[in-house]
Amino acid sequence: MDPITAGIVGTFILLASIFLLRIPVGFAMGIIGFGGFAYVLNWNAATGMLGTELWNVFSKYGLTVIPLFILMGQICFYSGVNERLYKSAYAWMGEIRGGIAMTTVLACAGFAAICGSNSATAATMSTVALPEMKKFKYNPILSTGAVAAGATLGVVIPPSVVLIIIGLQTSQSIAQLFVGGMVPGVLLTVLFLATIWYLCKKNPDWGPAGPKTTFAEKLRSLPGSIEMVILFLLVMGGLFLGFFTPTEAGAAGAGLALLVAMLTGKMSWKKFHLAVNDSLKISCMIMVIMLGAVIFGRFLAVTRLPFEAAGWVAGLPIPPMVIIGVICLIYIIGGMVMDALALLLVTIPIFFPVVTAMGYDPLWFGVLITVVTTLGAITPPVGVNTFIVASMAKDVPMTDVFKGVSYFVAAYVLCVAILMLFPGVVTFLPRLMQ
Repeated sequence: MDPITAGIVGTFILLASIFLLRIPVGFAMGIIGFGGFAYVLNWNAATGMLGTELWNVFSKYGLTVIPLFILMGQICFYSGVNERLYKSAYAWMGEIRGGIAMTTVLACAGFAAICGSNSATAATMSTVALPEMKKFKYNPILSTGAVAAGATLGVVIPPSVVLIIIGLQTSQSIAQLFVGGMVPGVLLTVLFLATIWYLCKKNPDWGPAGPKTTFAEKLRSLPGSIEMVILFLLVMGGLFLGFFTPTEAGAAGAGLALLVAMLTGKMSWKKFHLAVNDSLKISCMIMVIMLGAVIFGRFLAVTRLPFEAAGWVAGLPIPPMVIIGVICLIYIIGGMVMDALALLLVTIPIFFPVVTAMGYDPLWFGVLITVVTTLGAITPPVGVNTFIVASMAKDVPMTDVFKGVSYFVAAYVLCVAILMLFPGVVTFLPRLMQ
């Protein structure tokens, strides 16, 4: 068969392997991507690609941010910081339907912005938030969906690896892209909160409202959040003041979390061993998923399936805004079967000249496709965040996790529509700074 047909067939085989044979997603993507690459080219090319990608993925210094932030989350979990934090949050927002889920989305937004990794945020917040929402009898569809969707906010809210890649590929100012992504990131967060409010209004038992607390009780609960606030300020302040790189911020956060846990007597040697052991397991799982996504992305690239789709869109005899809509649709579909960074690396050289030739602001387009491709992190079959949350919530069926994130897809679609209709949402702050 020709390469494009091979790409389509490989995608369907991947879907069948994950959903029918229940092969772990990282292994499924890696095996099918390797096999497809060998089929389209040859065995030697496939083995060479495998060796190169193994080195490229696992030798990146930037990836050390993942185990460090996961370790910070695990230390907080085993020292009980998360429990005290959520007791404080419950005192303030528990009387609102879905209040703890809303708190989780806000925490995901802050944590994801700090570490810049969707995967690390999904893994850490799953550990911290899911047990507490289960304790407060939240429906697992809502709780898993809130964590998986909330963890994607870090790609839009700066600092963002995706925005850095776009800036380098299109020769744009990364600082301007960061500023341009701030308002869309806040907008997406608000839409997520509105989604939770709507779901809980429609299904009151999904996020039950707790007993009302007095203002004095709310104040007495604040000490339970002091440790996390200090940790947050250290990491966030260090990053934005330039004291830390993201990796150094992860190390500082893990170190401070361990120090606080030891000083308060909440961390025994056994708990520390469990925290390190769990961090190792989660980090390895994430690395395998990331490697599999990259290998499958290389297979799709050699089939020229993304190139052909992009060329077809550019040649359509339709109004420019409709072409932008079709490009967004391709990014959404591509994000379902391809790693976001791999998809951007393949398609930006094709789509970016087309968009700029039509007279659109390149800054606006960069932020727009960042939001669109981020949707791929919660859509099957390469919805990395969804699979990470599902692996952490072992008592929740995969179908429930996907059902939960599906409710938040509407928020993404609405956000994309607003950005398309009102480009000033993206360009206002960068122009103001200029």
